[in-house]
Amino acid sequence: MKKVVWLAFNAKFSHTSLAARYLRQAAAEINIESELLELTINNYIPDILSEIYDHKPDVLGISCYIWNIELVKQVLPLVRKVLPECVIICGGPEVSYEVAEFMTANPAVDFVVRGEGEEAVKELMELVVNQQALDGNRRLTIAPENSGIAWREDTIIHDGQAVTCMDSEAPSVLHLPFAYIDDEMSEIKDKILYYETSRGCPFSCAYCLSCATAGVRFRPLDEVFADLDFFVGHDVRQVKFVDRTFNAKKAHFLPIIQYIKALPDSCRTNFHLEVAVDYLDEETIEVLQSMPKGRVQLEIGVQTTNKDVLKRIARVNHWEDICRNISALQKNGNMHIHTDLIIGLPGEDLASFGRSFNDLYALHTDMLQLGFLKFLKGAAMMKLVAEYDYKYMDIGPYEVLSNNVMDYGQIRWLHIFEQVFELYHNAGRCLKASEYMIQTFFEGNAFEFYSRFTDYWEKLGNHKRAVSAKNLYGYLWAFFRSVAESASGTDRVQQDASYLIMDNLMRYDALTADSGQNRPEFLHWNREKYQEQTAAFWRDQLPSGQGASAVIEGFRFTNWRELNKKYHIEVFDVVVDAPEGTSFLASRPQALLFMYNNRVFNGIIEVDISRKNDR
Repeated sequence: MKKVVWLAFNAKFSHTSLAARYLRQAAAEINIESELLELTINNYIPDILSEIYDHKPDVLGISCYIWNIELVKQVLPLVRKVLPECVIICGGPEVSYEVAEFMTANPAVDFVVRGEGEEAVKELMELVVNQQALDGNRRLTIAPENSGIAWREDTIIHDGQAVTCMDSEAPSVLHLPFAYIDDEMSEIKDKILYYETSRGCPFSCAYCLSCATAGVRFRPLDEVFADLDFFVGHDVRQVKFVDRTFNAKKAHFLPIIQYIKALPDSCRTNFHLEVAVDYLDEETIEVLQSMPKGRVQLEIGVQTTNKDVLKRIARVNHWEDICRNISALQKNGNMHIHTDLIIGLPGEDLASFGRSFNDLYALHTDMLQLGFLKFLKGAAMMKLVAEYDYKYMDIGPYEVLSNNVMDYGQIRWLHIFEQVFELYHNAGRCLKASEYMIQTFFEGNAFEFYSRFTDYWEKLGNHKRAVSAKNLYGYLWAFFRSVAESASGTDRVQQDASYLIMDNLMRYDALTADSGQNRPEFLHWNREKYQEQTAAFWRDQLPSGQGASAVIEGFRFTNWRELNKKYHIEVFDVVVDAPEGTSFLASRPQALLFMYNNRVFNGIIEVDISRKNDR
């Protein structure tokens, strides 16, 4: 029996490959055992080659995506040199189009599986492994009937045709093997596990391949429920659904989220779902609102709020419904909400992107991801290249370089903008301090704030080097000083007031981000000033009786070292969580208890540490 290995180059170590696991299970259905080899795009090429050689495959299958295709092209010729008899199969969206060109440019590739490969791979495995229908040059001597296989015959390349896994008698049903097995779960349960309950998409966005096949197919609900039980039973950290529009069909998705909601309280698994939020109805929103905290997180692709741009990419957004539904989903603070914008869409210049950014930023979701338009083989965007004078990368990830309304200089600058926004806002750093600056100095214009900060960042050359998390606070403080001094001029009272507020807000931000591990020395920490009061709080010696035992359920004092790992009390000069419209300076001092669990920020409690002689 020939040895079959499915190779995946993941983008990060924390990721797993769903495609490679599908192919492993598809081969198992015809009694062919195979192995997985998961590496990352950050591995050193000689180490990659050594890993492959160590497995000594007779057949090597590789999943090809935009994030790994250039690496695949570099590795394949090396594999052919050290394993000359190995049969090499490529599959995935990066090789399912322009197949003849790919196989001509990469002679080490013997076969390409086009489209959805689960069925085509089984037929190919029968030919290559069981029947051994190969000549001395690893070419098929029996032409496969399945059109999902592309192969070579002397100098001729038979490029076949992309196929879809579809039941002719039940075209809306998705029949696939479950991708995971018990034996691997202990090694991968703390990574991101990918899973799908449907394939296809009801929408036809020009930049996407998910609508390339007609209709949407759904995995039977009883199979979905059994799969969810498998994940929960193995204590998986996160399951990321790759359904392109999870809420495409209410009769399918509503029972799933109801099942997820009803999972035991002991379930730690987080389920990531990508939804068209404007299509959620009141019943669905109520179920999501009542989810246990952290049970689900939602990804919402808005892409742009410019109506003309939306028409050009064949997308419909119902903006009022998006705003209303996101606000409703945020009501109970029980889920992480992630929104997306795309940079470089046809006709969206920098000013239009800034408006889209401000529109989405104003919703205050947990993350606002900025992506750059990619030109995928087979996507409708390819038809718009000439009309909008697009220039894009010829190699993966095929990102936009310029178009008729945005030159490369602006695209390059937006990459730096995205870097700054990712380091601060999306990483949860300096959120209150940034918002204070936006409202106080930039009239509520978040895009203008981050644009000015990006210019400052680039001028320092920070975009060319790694910046530690601790130093990020100093850079924002220096930028704040330049803005505040410019705004207040010679008014020292106004400057001092701004400095006081910013100092307090940055102390709060530092204690809530990065597990409270970064406490910049330039800020005015109040630890020594209130040392006696905080000590009395921890020893339950406050006259008010509101000591640690009364505030923290099950608290028992052990020693100061252990206590400082889990808790920190900071006394602020102003109420740092003052309601909107409240003057910081008119508010009272505020003592907050910050709690950490295994170095992870776990919540805040306002405490009273005053003593009689303090009043």
